[in-house]
Amino acid sequence: MGEAAPPVPGPAGVPPGADVDVLVVGAGPTGLALAAELVAAGTRVRLVDRQLDRVHESRALGVQPRTVEVLARLGLAEELVAAGNRAVRLELHAGGRVTRVPLFDLGLADTDYPFLLFLSQAETERILTAHLAARGVTVERGVELAGLAEGAAGVTCRLRRVGGVADDRGPGGGATPMEPVRARFVVGCDGAHSAVRSLAGIAFRGSAYPQDFLLADLGADGVAPGAAHMFLAPRGIFFLFPLARPAPWRVVAMWPHELDRGRRPAGTRGHAWHRPGGTRRGRGEHRSPQAVTADAPLTLAQVQAVADAYGTGASLHDPVWMTRFRLHNRGAARYRAGRVVLAGDAAHIHSPAGAQGMNTGIQDAANLGWKLALVTAGAPEALLATYERERAPVGRRVRRMTDLAFAVAVSGNPVLRLLRQRAAPRLAPVVLRLARGRPVRTVTELAIAYRRSPLTVRGGDRRGGPRPGDRLPDGPLAPGPAAPRTLHGLLTTPGFHLLLCGEWDADAVADLAGPHLTVHRLARRPTPGACTVPPDTWRRLGGGGHLLVRPDGYVACRGGTDLAAVRGYLAAWLPAPAPPRTPAVP
Repeated sequence: MGEAAPPVPGPAGVPPGADVDVLVVGAGPTGLALAAELVAAGTRVRLVDRQLDRVHESRALGVQPRTVEVLARLGLAEELVAAGNRAVRLELHAGGRVTRVPLFDLGLADTDYPFLLFLSQAETERILTAHLAARGVTVERGVELAGLAEGAAGVTCRLRRVGGVADDRGPGGGATPMEPVRARFVVGCDGAHSAVRSLAGIAFRGSAYPQDFLLADLGADGVAPGAAHMFLAPRGIFFLFPLARPAPWRVVAMWPHELDRGRRPAGTRGHAWHRPGGTRRGRGEHRSPQAVTADAPLTLAQVQAVADAYGTGASLHDPVWMTRFRLHNRGAARYRAGRVVLAGDAAHIHSPAGAQGMNTGIQDAANLGWKLALVTAGAPEALLATYERERAPVGRRVRRMTDLAFAVAVSGNPVLRLLRQRAAPRLAPVVLRLARGRPVRTVTELAIAYRRSPLTVRGGDRRGGPRPGDRLPDGPLAPGPAAPRTLHGLLTTPGFHLLLCGEWDADAVADLAGPHLTVHRLARRPTPGACTVPPDTWRRLGGGGHLLVRPDGYVACRGGTDLAAVRGYLAAWLPAPAPPRTPAVP
């Protein structure tokens, strides 16, 4: 039961040439999610991307439960789940044995989305783009950042159309004119080759893995539909993931090094293999698989040769997109340089193991968005400094975790190769059941917490329930007039939320409600003006008392009936209230 009106709406999308609060560079999932967070708070935002069109390939494929929760606050969860596949099972193929493992029953009771949602990045971007367009923000495509200069009050940027020359000559000078834009903050969501990061002089440290990989969206016959397939072989792992769009299947695999050395991999079909120099072995007029370079397009026959090398038995056809690439593990030395901030792949890149990349970027956006919105509304800039303090450790952990998983998956160590091919299919179901605690919560990103953040008030902990810095658990609420279905449904209004559990005097909290705080009363029994909380949800909250929840769904502080810590917290971090207007003297 909210007692405060939502924040006063302000301008969102702005016309070219106008000053903006935030210029977001890069309209992938991270940039789109950040723009959506800012628009929800009424922040003036402009979103540009150098690409002429959004992604239409599958790219990132798995949406973790915590990411669906984050996007649910924007009203997008229902559409995302409807567009994706939430009931995928995994089939492990090794040594002639097939082991089936469900991915839709992860044993997560405190979320409304206890599954890995299979949804292509193309669909995720489509949904986010439409969401922004409905709120007056259009992605300006074919526009890149050509320069930036930071001043005391903001950043002066130069934008140009892709293909233009980086100077300020007008049409008579034969160059694309520069458009000057002044923004209070610039956020680089422009990927691994970030122009924002480069112009800000932020180092991107790390290295590339030595292996090459294959990625393709295409059709496939000979594999069971509706399941993800993992083929375990001594040389590595070959994945087939089910899709709806842009093609029925996504292929991910390590490129067999034999294809580049002119040796015919065991199991390859005669029509799909050539020796170096184009000497034909069997039927077909395609070129040799090993002739592929980083810039050369792949052929279907080459992708089929890789599938055969892994013994998949699949017949591939109708490719929509195919590429050979190399993975990197790198991180930005800083997430922020003054008024320039990095998020998503501009700040961290790593292997796709565990479906963490896009999810980590969207959660960067969720953490950063509300802080930028409040700072541009007058909150202290120290609030923005907590972004790197909270998210950089998460980025480092993800890089370490994916690096370890990647090493196990591709290692040539004889022991690991044997375990990968022989033991993994037998142990996988048991391991998944045993890992339903911390390991599964880590991969699903529900375990992320900010207990050591300057934004977390230590002390006042009560037995049970979330600690300050933890994500607020979800749970059902009893049906009632205007009551949401779940606890997280209370958190859709931008801003902080104060949950008062038990009996509270309305007059004692009347001064707290405002444009940046919504107060909710929760009770175990039907009570006028309160949401009724079933026993299981009540236990997850830790019983009576209060919880102050941040705009991104994490507990800032909690305690009993004394709200002094809440008042001090809000006074320290929220914009100062505007002074009352003095009536004009007639």
